Amino acid sequence: MTAPEAHQGTIWGLGLGPGEPDLMSVRADRLLRGARHVAYFRKAGRPGQARQIVNGMIGPEAVEFPMEYPVTTEIALEDPAYNTALSSFYADCAAHLAELSDRGEEVVVLCEGDPFFYGSFMHLYTRLSATHPVQVVPAITGMSGAWTATGQPITWGDDVLTVLMATLPEDDLARRMADTDALVVMKIGRNIDKVRRALERAGKLGDAWIVEYATMPGQRVSRLSEVDGVTPYFSIVIVHGHGRRP
Repeated sequence: MTAPEAHQGTIWGLGLGPGEPDLMSVRADRLLRGARHVAYFRKAGRPGQARQIVNGMIGPEAVEFPMEYPVTTEIALEDPAYNTALSSFYADCAAHLAELSDRGEEVVVLCEGDPFFYGSFMHLYTRLSATHPVQVVPAITGMSGAWTATGQPITWGDDVLTVLMATLPEDDLARRMADTDALVVMKIGRNIDKVRRALERAGKLGDAWIVEYATMPGQRVSRLSEVDGVTPYFSIVIVHGHGRRP
């Protein structure tokens, strides 16, 4: 592997936090407002959630580079074609960012939540960090914004917190849910019915909350048992711990 060269521009993975611009870090705000190149992920034909968070904060001279996913839910996760399409996509995005860096340009890549927490930026980082200067600006995670929206602490004392992806098989979800004190379930979307069944099997459905669009316009906090239908992708299920207290 080749070490980054001194003349290369830095590629910044910019954590934006859970969605409310006021919850961005001072460093993220400063880098964004001074950026000459701004990259962000989005679905084809959509403005992109990360881009919407920073409306009005990008300089008029900045060059934007939207990175449009080739697939989202059109291909099943277990289909080899899904991984092949995404691998090629991330390689192309990384090549474009590398070209900018090699010209001495700095680039900020907008990342919802924290860049190193289930974010797409990680796939660019692993392709670029050995050959180009890459820096990560951490941020408040979406799950932190979600449990704060419920108005209750997520953990007490020695509670064990488990974070699960709703894309897991139902049996795995139910087993892990039953074996924890506090719980966060992410990537809900079309998996809501499976999550509800798994929580019921684990004996936790009555304690579960769902937070939609945490800290963003349209935020809604509800008991999961009282919500019907499909929920947005930007939803998080929360089960609070009830551990040791003084």
